Amino acid sequence: MAKKGNRVQVILECTEHKASGMPGTSRYITQKNKKNTPERVEFKKYNPILKKVTIHKEIK
Repeated sequence: MAKKGNRVQVILECTEHKASGMPGTSRYITQKNKKNTPERVEFKKYNPILKKVTIHKEIK
């Protein structure tokens, strides 16, 4: 039986939107395996406010 507790929920926030100073924010919630990826993750995700794909980095 598999151990529970290696997967944690993380929040991804858009870096371009944060730097632009525009109101609002683009955030996604996902999961990662702490054992395999102990460092912070970053993914390319769609930002509906900027209407383009941007880099989203882990904030929690």
